[in-house]
Amino acid sequence: MTQFRPGSFQILPVIIKNLLIINGLVFMAQLTFDGVMPGSDLAPNVGWVTDTFALHHLFSPLFRPWQLITHMFMHGSLMHIFGNMFALWMFGSILENLWGPKRFLMFYLVCGMGAALLHLGFLWYENHQLLIDFENFKNHPTLQGYVNYFNRYNLNSGYDYNIAARILTAWEAEPNNLQMAEQAVMLVASHVNSALAEPTLGASGAVFGCLAAFGFLFPNTYIYLYFFVPIKAKWFVLLYIAFELSMAVRNSAGDNIARWAHLGGALVGFLLVYFWNKQNRRTFY
Repeated sequence: MTQFRPGSFQILPVIIKNLLIINGLVFMAQLTFDGVMPGSDLAPNVGWVTDTFALHHLFSPLFRPWQLITHMFMHGSLMHIFGNMFALWMFGSILENLWGPKRFLMFYLVCGMGAALLHLGFLWYENHQLLIDFENFKNHPTLQGYVNYFNRYNLNSGYDYNIAARILTAWEAEPNNLQMAEQAVMLVASHVNSALAEPTLGASGAVFGCLAAFGFLFPNTYIYLYFFVPIKAKWFVLLYIAFELSMAVRNSAGDNIARWAHLGGALVGFLLVYFWNKQNRRTFY
């Protein structure tokens, strides 16, 4: 019976080693420069490095095409990078030894980009109504439209309430004041851009691709959870993905984990390894 025990770093293939180094260096750059180089006014609590290289909504002023790749080398905390890098070594090192460095690197990057694309699709769906409401209000700014927007998106708490409320009060006092209409449009535009400026970062999508591939190729290999609890890879992968799917569908308030990116990486990883092995079916381990 084949078993896989996450022990010490005894196997460190070249791509895995370089990915660990690059992710570590980028994380150090985030810690060093984000604190002294402020980012855009759209996200005042985020530094320049994160603003520039983390993934943003397609319609955000901060979106850049290279973010589809660069976001997967960035992390939000020490635990975030440790968890992703440990999982990358744990599952990715076996895949790289099986496929070789070139194929593994292509697999890793494609999984990360696939995760980013699915996440961008979810962000578009999640913010679609917001963008429609903004366009409607921008084209036809009315006091009632501003009141509706003010209440629907809860501008009376959290987002610059003082300015939003002051515009509302002044406009109600002078309903025909075009200057108030212009200020309201500018405020709503700022609110929309801030909502779209939330950064997404981390290697989790690519790592989930590795996890799915490992579960597909080595379904009966034992993984030891917390180094003590044995579970077959196929059940671990299925349960983990089912958990991510349930959390993604629930979309609970305050959950800042990009669940759809995880699922996107796992889906791309599964499809890649499935079609790679379709013509040359291996005996599962």
